Amino acid sequence: MQITSATTPQVIVPGANAGNATAVDGTALGLNGENAATATPVTPTPNSAAPLRRGLNNWDQPLQGDISGAQQALDFLEQSAAQLRNLKADLSARLANRQRADGTVEARVRQFSNSWRNRATASGGTLDSQLKFSNKGSATSFTVRGMSLANLRNGGREVLAISIGGGQNVRSVVLEPGLSDAQIAQRFDEALAPAGVRAQLNDDGQLAFSTTEAQWSNVRDTIAVQGNGIRFPTGQLNRVKAEAAAPEVDPDSWNTVDLDGIRTTLQQVVQALAKVEASIASVHQALAQVAARVQSAAPSTGKNGMEQVAQNFVTTTKQPGYQSLLSITSALAGISRERVISLLSLR
Repeated sequence: MQITSATTPQVIVPGANAGNATAVDGTALGLNGENAATATPVTPTPNSAAPLRRGLNNWDQPLQGDISGAQQALDFLEQSAAQLRNLKADLSARLANRQRADGTVEARVRQFSNSWRNRATASGGTLDSQLKFSNKGSATSFTVRGMSLANLRNGGREVLAISIGGGQNVRSVVLEPGLSDAQIAQRFDEALAPAGVRAQLNDDGQLAFSTTEAQWSNVRDTIAVQGNGIRFPTGQLNRVKAEAAAPEVDPDSWNTVDLDGIRTTLQQVVQALAKVEASIASVHQALAQVAARVQSAAPSTGKNGMEQVAQNFVTTTKQPGYQSLLSITSALAGISRERVISLLSLR
């Protein structure tokens, strides 16, 4: 008789029929958390034949990413709001008392300016220069010279060839009389999306483009258009100018040299604070939506089933041996400090 050694313990999945029980890797069972807390089979509740699911390992990973991204955005925005409130108070005091410059206001401006320049990193790439929150990454909004709706609506049928990034990466947009503004935006969006550029109508009803902040410099320096001589010249691709939308907050333009400059800066600080607080409200709304998704994604387990799981876990862990260790380590698998903080933030 030949005896072979097993390097990994084998266990029987709870709930399997004796006739077709399946042996699985005990370590893998601990990692996926499926009925890991029980050493004995768990009888399914009458309403569900599916195995009991529990533990953080069963959470949707995108949900956890959304929570983490929103928390980073909130941290940055709340820090920015606090800095702006302090700066507002100092500017108001300077104007009210006509104090001579002592460096305090200037230091506050530098502090906020440094924080704002670090916006993309500090927010985990979830806040753009317009303070719009997105877990898909911050973007740069821009316009392209000659691609205004007023220009694109006029004229006969024309095929525009648009190149982004140079080389053979050329996309076509067909313009023809009778298209609505929404249809024009949709055609640009469908054509340019593979190149990482999106098009839509902005809040003012104008055609606006956007791309990731990381790709913006490449788009700005390489976008070129060729037409049929109606809206754009024919012949070869011609470079067109792309201009980024002005940021919602521009601390580099704040002036604290004289009283007039301080008054103007105070107005800009008040406006910036209002925009930051509005962004905070939008992120809180996004977090509430994520919380709703968490609730809907959470597995429903009957009360009797959970009581049985808890009792089996207690019984198993009281008995010394490998099975006790397996139950404890399986229950703790996948739990990290970051996950616990993300969960507590939903309360």
